[in-house]
Amino acid sequence: MDQDHTVGAEQDGDDEDVLLYDRHGDGGREFGGGEYLDGDDDGEEPAGRRSAGRALKVGLAGVTLGLLAVGGLGAYNLVSAIGGGSHAAGPPGTGSQASRASTVPPSADQAAAAEQAFLSDWAKGDLAGAGALTDAPDTAIDALTAFGQSVHPSALAFVPSGPPSGSPVPSPAASPAAAGLLTLGFKATVSFDGAATPWTYDGRLSVERGDDGRALVHWVPSVIHPLFGPGAAMTIRSLPVPAAAAVTDRQGRPLGTFPSLAPLLATLQTPGSSAPGAPGRAVVITDVAGGTTTHQLFVISQPAAAQPTRLTLDADVQAAAEAAVTQQSSGGNPASLVAVEPSTGNILAVANASAGGFNAAFLANIAPGSTMKVITAAALLEAGDQPQTAVPCRATTNSPKAWHNDEPGDHLGYTLADDFAQSCNTAFIDESRAKLAPGALGRTAQQFGLGQPWSTGPGVSNFDAKIPDPTNSDDAAAEAIGQGEIQANALTMASVAATVESGGFRQPILLAGQPQAKAGQSLPGSVAQQLRSMMAGAAADGTAQSAMSGLTGRVGAKTGTAQVDGAPAPNSWFVAYRGNLAVAAVVQGGGYGAAAAGQAAAHVLAVGNGG
Repeated sequence: MDQDHTVGAEQDGDDEDVLLYDRHGDGGREFGGGEYLDGDDDGEEPAGRRSAGRALKVGLAGVTLGLLAVGGLGAYNLVSAIGGGSHAAGPPGTGSQASRASTVPPSADQAAAAEQAFLSDWAKGDLAGAGALTDAPDTAIDALTAFGQSVHPSALAFVPSGPPSGSPVPSPAASPAAAGLLTLGFKATVSFDGAATPWTYDGRLSVERGDDGRALVHWVPSVIHPLFGPGAAMTIRSLPVPAAAAVTDRQGRPLGTFPSLAPLLATLQTPGSSAPGAPGRAVVITDVAGGTTTHQLFVISQPAAAQPTRLTLDADVQAAAEAAVTQQSSGGNPASLVAVEPSTGNILAVANASAGGFNAAFLANIAPGSTMKVITAAALLEAGDQPQTAVPCRATTNSPKAWHNDEPGDHLGYTLADDFAQSCNTAFIDESRAKLAPGALGRTAQQFGLGQPWSTGPGVSNFDAKIPDPTNSDDAAAEAIGQGEIQANALTMASVAATVESGGFRQPILLAGQPQAKAGQSLPGSVAQQLRSMMAGAAADGTAQSAMSGLTGRVGAKTGTAQVDGAPAPNSWFVAYRGNLAVAAVVQGGGYGAAAAGQAAAHVLAVGNGG
């Protein structure tokens, strides 16, 4: 049980952690300027200045306070004293409960004066003085002392409110209406260190005429608070730290509902610098018998949830990516998609639709097909070609292996930009053989950050692409169009599209501030500009047109169709960007690039980068 000090009752055999103040403890205690004096074992304490070493025990049958060696008085029944059911002999102001000899109530002025005097003494910490103004001094002093030491207010203020009425105090401790009592109201203001605002509540107390004619506060537990009554304890309890997602998206939204992220988040090692949670504190009333909180009276401090780790992911983009791969994998073809913010390298979405929870978007090592022509085109541009350079697209070519195009026939008037837009295999093979030295593709790929280790996030694994130097002319022809030994995945190809859009490589990351690998060499600005022009042409008039139709803004795309030996259908690839959002999608066995992967990528691009 999270609990500090308690004002309340304790039952025999109960493990409730109730604060009991030892009357032989510290020599003096102060609260609000008042002092509490401990008594002497053999001496006599001044009347009304009883030890602060007792917790308030609210009337439960069989609960007794014990022996009080005060002024020669023996034990008295606390249950009766609190409940007001017994009026032991003794004048007001002594350690006993004073009898209410008169059933005639005090006058309104007398009652108001008694209330004012009692509240004033309580507020300034003169609890002996306050207790002496009640019909049960010992009990009142014990209760008020325990209240101060259990609830720990930094200041108290009371303002009488409203005229007296003939009704008894309406509380769990109220006795049946009795003649001779007048009820008065007051506004309580209880301040706490560290609380933004004070605790305010409306209190009530009753005033009676004692047997000596004085107006006295009739002591019942509800004088402290209207809800405080028999069998209850008042204490400060901890409020639990709210549960918080371990990780959120870049806007603080939870990510736990996205199935594709489960394997990734399971391996992600979140940094230990996130701010820990802090419990809150509240004044509560508990049931002494069961220990349960029955009333939460005031929150001193709100609990603070632990600060989750914010990833670069965006919940809106992630939701679109999940929907896209789910739709394109409905025929049983595994699908993956990655979305990247070109200006930062921040990964905005990672989605997979495949059996077994394999993060193919990061770990697949499959040929990227004609999306590789983005890098091949960059190498040709750096070798001296221009987008307008005439590069005929022949129906077939040989390396000596025979190669052909998806589009039949010869297109001898094509330029390099036309070949790119229509994804002409033979043109890229022929021009690469004529213009590129061995290993040129691998060196150009370094400008896109490929072929070197990446760390997207602590504990997260990813495959970093493979572009080996070809060993023969057939291998060189295959690599020019993204086949053969070249291997990539949605993560690496999304980065390729992002590099074109922004003009420079920024390694994809999942955590802002994560170290980002640098490109081996920079992509020339003029080449980046020419590539954007060529990708825009592919989106407007080429093989990507159908998928990109309707998308506005600065857009560019490239389709890819990667043949797989023995597979009934090729893998569908698509890379594209729209403004500050780059996407790569692959649907294994999905056929032509614009058909399956293109539809998935376009669905995410339509959402855009709203972050």
